Order: sequence, then structure tokens, then C-alpha cells
Amino acid sequence: MNISIILALGITILVVVVIFKTAKIVPQREQYVIERLGKYSRTLDAGFHILIPFLDIVAYRHTMKERAINISSQACITKDNITVIVDGVLYIQVLNAKAASYGIEDYQFATTQLAQTTMRSEIGKIELDKTFEEREMINNQIVTVLDKAASENWGLKVLRYEIKDIEPPESVKDALEKQMRAERERRAVVAESEGEKQAKINVSEGERQEIINLSEAEKKKQINEAEGKAEEIKLVANATAEGIKNIAEAINEEGGVNAVNLRVAEQYIEEFGKLAKESNTLIIPSTLSDVGAMVGAFMETIKAIKPEPSGGKNS
Repeated sequence: MNISIILALGITILVVVVIFKTAKIVPQREQYVIERLGKYSRTLDAGFHILIPFLDIVAYRHTMKERAINISSQACITKDNITVIVDGVLYIQVLNAKAASYGIEDYQFATTQLAQTTMRSEIGKIELDKTFEEREMINNQIVTVLDKAASENWGLKVLRYEIKDIEPPESVKDALEKQMRAERERRAVVAESEGEKQAKINVSEGERQEIINLSEAEKKKQINEAEGKAEEIKLVANATAEGIKNIAEAINEEGGVNAVNLRVAEQYIEEFGKLAKESNTLIIPSTLSDVGAMVGAFMETIKAIKPEPSGGKNS
């Protein structure tokens, strides 16, 4: 009875082992490398698979997800012989499980070492001041070198590399801080001088425009005044000419000469009277008693300049 139980238990264990060795479930985003009798047989993708017991074994398991590998800090010497401590992060992904299994013993260790050596090489090509500016270029160069080696031989895809920190010596830090402080002060002085320059330019432009506006206004004023004076002179001249014309016509009419004689005599007496009121000294002309003679002389002058009527002269 005991032998039967032991035999049944042994058979059960054997069946369980056979099933365990035969049935394999591969998780999503993973691949299993199968060897048969120590030789590569095939690569299993995600899903359920049946193996030959005791002949097929799972030799390697690989995740196909992207992986981040920390690159330890290391000392690098720049082109100008300054030692800096640099670390980073490497992102890789397995694309070919067979090549990752048989192409190299430990692809993670290999990519880490290659990333460090490549980073030292790239840092040595540039000066310290450029290392902070050229981080993107250094990252891209490391990715290019690693991807060429890993994709061809190790079945990997190097996605990207990022430098986490670049730490120069304390003495260099102090020098850089002084340099940056001096640069900021220089920029502040330049910005202030540029502001003062622009302010002076704006003020001078405003004064220049003001002078131009004032001169334009003065010019316009003078033009208007000149035009007004010219118009005034023209109107006065026209009025004077019209008055003279009217006087001449009046003289030519009947009784015009007598009216002129009377008007001249009145004005003469009026002006002489004003002269007597305004001055303490009065000079009396010798012909004062002969006002008529003076008026007559004036009228003779008018007659001399009076135009002769048309037809009055015999041909």
C-alpha cells in the first residue's frame, strides 16, 4: 500500500515537472532564448509556448522595454587641462534577443564602459568653458558611437545619453563665478549706457522736431503776414486809385474846380489853426493875407496836370 502511494506521488511529481518543463508563458514585452541540447534553437515572443522536456531549456530572458543605466561619476580632463567630474544616464533597448545573448557576455557592463570611455574622449576635445555649452553635442556624439557598436554586434539600440552633472574643481568654480559676475556687471553697464544714449537721442530728436515745427510755424506766419500786407497794400492802392479817379472825375464836372478851391482853402485854414494851438511859436507866412492867391496857384497846378478831353485839340 505504501509502495503504491509512493509510486503515485512520484508519477505526479514527474508529470508536474514535465508540464513545467514543457509549457512556457512569455510575458508581454519580453523574449526568451531557447537552447536545445546546448545549441540555440529559437526565440520565443510573448504568449504561450510548448517545449520538448529535458531537451529545450530557456537559456536567456530579455526585456524589450527601454532601460535607463546610470553612468557613474568619473574624472575627465578637458582640452585646457582642467579636471572635471562627469556623470550621466544612458537609455538603451534590446531589439535582438539572440545577439544580446550571444554577441557579448554582459551588454549592460559593456555599454557602460564604452559610454565612459567615449565621454572622456569627447570631453578631452573641448575646453572647460565649452563643456557647459556643448553638452548636447557631447550627448549626441556618445549616442552615435555607442549605437554603432551596440546595434551591429550586441542587438541593442542606444536611444539617448544625458550628462547629469559637470563638476569642475573649487578653484575653477571661484574663477568662473568671478568671470560671470564681471560679465553681468559689464552687461549692466552696457545696458545703462545704451539706455542713456537712447534717452539723449530721443531728447535731441524731440528738440530737433520742436525747432523744425517752430520754424515751420514762423515761416507760415511770415508768409501769412506777407500775404496779408500785400493784400492790404493792394486794397489801399486800389482804394487810392479809385479815390483819385473819383476826384479827377469830380473836377472835370461843372463846378468841380470851385469845389476844390473851397476844400483847399478850408483845409489850409484848419491846419494853420491846429498849428497855432499846438505850438507856442507861430511862424506866419508872408502870403497869409492872400489865401485866395495861394488857392489860385494850387488850382493852376491842378489844371496843368488835368488831362485834356478827347476831341479838344484840333487835328
